[in-house]
Amino acid sequence: MSALRARCPHCRTLTAVAFDDVYECHSCGAVFGAGLVRVPRAWGDGGETMAEAARTELAYPEALVVERDTLDEQTDVIARGLPKRPLVLGGCCCAHIGAIRGLAARHDRLAVVWLDAHGDLNTPESSPSGNLWGMPLRMAIDEGSVRPADVALVGARDLDPPEREYVAEHGIDDDLSRALDGADAVYVALDLDVLEPGQLPVFMPAPGGLGLDDVERLLLEVASRGRVAGLGLTGLAPGADRAILEGLAAAAGL
Repeated sequence: MSALRARCPHCRTLTAVAFDDVYECHSCGAVFGAGLVRVPRAWGDGGETMAEAARTELAYPEALVVERDTLDEQTDVIARGLPKRPLVLGGCCCAHIGAIRGLAARHDRLAVVWLDAHGDLNTPESSPSGNLWGMPLRMAIDEGSVRPADVALVGARDLDPPEREYVAEHGIDDDLSRALDGADAVYVALDLDVLEPGQLPVFMPAPGGLGLDDVERLLLEVASRGRVAGLGLTGLAPGADRAILEGLAAAAGL
């Protein structure tokens, strides 16, 4: 499917067409602030529930559905087919790699706000589990799509020792000003396990998280500081309230 044309969530026709940052449906006239990129795959053991949750219906035109056999293929297809302003609904956080790569190619300096209970900064050598979903932020940094100085890691509270060493060495913290000042645009990678357990059904809940109000306020703050080029929602389990997800996207200006 072309990134310029998408399926309208209201009338279900392939007549939602991209104009600048928005989609407008030629059939029913509805206007949307982003194109939906659906990535129903989780790269690790036992992630089938995350993949299932990535099929949650959202009130955004479906511009791209990516199902590939390898993470490299998935990342390449996302990066090349990304709509101008994407709302990524992924199984695991590996969906963010392609989004960051694609958006970085469009901007001189892309910042990334990564909201997650976990660091996602492992490598194949440092990972205790070997699950690729514990590595995507590190992959995006190591491939040069985003600099450590342009990353804010917010809500992380379950980092492995090598991840703690990495953030200390590279000065990565939760300071939005440090990451966003001077950036042309920002991508927000929101793993919903950043929330306090019980707020939404998530795959890897961790105590001590943020409330929904906290996340909404943070998204509003990010949007007030500059251009949100895209938002990714990942880490869900089935049964998430779609109105809450759509509300978070709206807070980010999508």
